[in-house]
Amino acid sequence: MTAVVVAVIIVLAVVAAIAGASVRILREYERAVVFRLGRLLGQKGPGIVLLIPGIDRMVRVDLRTITFDVPPQDLITRDNVPAKVNAVTYFRVVDPIKSVVEVERYRAATSQIAQTTLRSVLGKADLDMLLAEREKLNEALQKIIDEQTDPWGIKVTTVEIKDVGIPQGMQRAMARQAEAERERRAKVINAEGEFQASERLFDAAQIMSANPTALQLRYLQTLLELGSSQASTIVFPLPIDLLKPLLQATQYDGTERRPERVPEAPDAEHALAAPDTTPELAGGASGHETREELDAEVDADIERQVERVKEDVERVQADLARRKG
Repeated sequence: MTAVVVAVIIVLAVVAAIAGASVRILREYERAVVFRLGRLLGQKGPGIVLLIPGIDRMVRVDLRTITFDVPPQDLITRDNVPAKVNAVTYFRVVDPIKSVVEVERYRAATSQIAQTTLRSVLGKADLDMLLAEREKLNEALQKIIDEQTDPWGIKVTTVEIKDVGIPQGMQRAMARQAEAERERRAKVINAEGEFQASERLFDAAQIMSANPTALQLRYLQTLLELGSSQASTIVFPLPIDLLKPLLQATQYDGTERRPERVPEAPDAEHALAAPDTTPELAGGASGHETREELDAEVDADIERQVERVKEDVERVQADLARRKG
């Protein structure tokens, strides 16, 4: 009786071992590629997969998207700038049979293809394109890598350039270039502002030149604005019109001769009367008397202008004292 029980237990153990070796359970994102005596039977799953122990062999394939970081790659751009670029690749298996039969290790193969394509594609682009047009480069990388991995049953969904490293000297040069560009824009804007201001000043000058009183009112308004300031130094503007007589008077410093008057051409009557008037000219006014008269007129004009300036200053001072009081 004991021998029968032991035999039954042995048979049950053998059956359980065979059942455990022949039954496989696959998850929803897994597929099984089954080989029988070395020949491909096809893919199975998900769920329960029955195998013949010792005859069938199963290879699990994960269908989920795989994220792969491409190691930093040293390259030289088209404009001979050294750079170090790394990227990230997203791919997944769309055909489990091809991923097992056509390539030995599809993950390692996809990694090598991504690294090689990254160096070759980015080496054809210049630095400005590498920094500013990454979307186009990403699309080109994704298309090329996907075409090369398609026979393996691999679908490359996305390739993104993560970081671009350039030498410190090139970074400083790019910073100087950006600073110079900003300065150029600032100078252009400043020049445009000066041009517009000059146009407005020209229009204002035309309006004020039509009436000299407007210039005088503007001058008095400037004095009032200066009077309201508490600064220790005050710049007092003086119109050029008030200085014209002074400039005319100081045009000759006394060391040089004044230009003599050019006598008018005498007509016939004056020519006939010339002998009679000669004694009168000899005893009458001379050129020195004419210069003295001119000097007296200039001095009188200067005195009038000075008096006028004094009156304006006194009026402004009185107005300022009244405002402060």
